[in-house]
Amino acid sequence: MVDYGHNEGFDMNDDREEVYSKAVKAGKRTYFFDVKATRNNDYYLTITESKKRFDDGGNASFEKHKIFLYKEDFEKFAEGLEETVAVVKAALEGNLPSNY
Repeated sequence: MVDYGHNEGFDMNDDREEVYSKAVKAGKRTYFFDVKATRNNDYYLTITESKKRFDDGGNASFEKHKIFLYKEDFEKFAEGLEETVAVVKAALEGNLPSNY
């Protein structure tokens, strides 16, 4: 098992210095884009999806999913996301690429 908490100055705890934060409400979900600094003054992005859930008793809680995106992956991640969004938009217009 990999110990991500001590990997190249990155700490999986959320106690790193927050540099920038942007919340995007989208339907029943909220997405948080947070830029954080490591103790070595390097930067990374966390993307968190948060969705309000209710249990059988009506008590609310938030289900969260988080990914960590490091600077060396920004370009490839953005390219993959852009391409995938373009495919979805094309499919909604009835133009799904033939290789799918």
